[in-house]
Amino acid sequence: MTDVLDEATWRARAVAHAERVDAFVRPHLERRGASVKHPVHDFLFTYYSQRPAQLRRWHPGFGVGLADAPEYDGLKGYADGTVTAEHVVSQRPLVESIHALLTATAGRPANFGCFGMHEWAMVYRLAEDETRHADWPLRLGAEGTDRVVESHKVACSHFDAFRFFTPRARPLNTLSPGRDDRPSFEQPACLHAGMDLYKHAFRLTPMISSDLVADCFELARDIRELDMRAAPYDLADLGFEPVRIETPEGKAAYVEAQRRFAERGAPLRARLGDACEGLLVAEDRLHAR
Repeated sequence: MTDVLDEATWRARAVAHAERVDAFVRPHLERRGASVKHPVHDFLFTYYSQRPAQLRRWHPGFGVGLADAPEYDGLKGYADGTVTAEHVVSQRPLVESIHALLTATAGRPANFGCFGMHEWAMVYRLAEDETRHADWPLRLGAEGTDRVVESHKVACSHFDAFRFFTPRARPLNTLSPGRDDRPSFEQPACLHAGMDLYKHAFRLTPMISSDLVADCFELARDIRELDMRAAPYDLADLGFEPVRIETPEGKAAYVEAQRRFAERGAPLRARLGDACEGLLVAEDRLHAR
């Protein structure tokens, strides 16, 4: 049975959602219009496939209808202001795969010993003008950066970070995560696993509430700042104080921040898992009719 929100209610929620994410979306669009790149804040819009307009659009989730909402009827998965049962049924493989990954990640012990070395491995043995963010210098220079990598254990469990390692850095990783075996490697302290909660959430759109998507987006936004503060780049001109993971004090600061993000991510991961389970139960009921 579908609950229906009256027009005044759902439009107010849609406006509130757009205003919430606009604090981050609007500056990105202004930079894009001016052809200005930002190595920290652009990431959520350039690496992930969700476009700003899609993030701004509010969805109530499956089981909640919108009265007098013709603008939704042209959207994928919708009919008559409601996410259709047929769409939910068609998305079962996606929901199952996301649920399996969320469950496996939550059930694995957290590893607080990586110290963000993935970003360093992405520039290992490269000249400064060859790095992904060549407009920004390396804090320790190329040789100093390489020495940091060589003096640390590299144990990256996240494939979408590992795949960007330089060819000479890949053999240094003690793990070999692959594209198709993510549930066997991902762990809840990984910064990229935390950021990817946003990806899982928007891939479940419009079947889940955009409120949960926005919560995951804000977590990813904050994690990205730590990710790049602990990276080898000098971003002081952008206002980002480095986390000097090459020092004992920097390592301690990184681990403390990593623990806080793991604590923030755990309930979001659980909420996404619950949403997946609810969709799978709904799909089973639809089949049983």
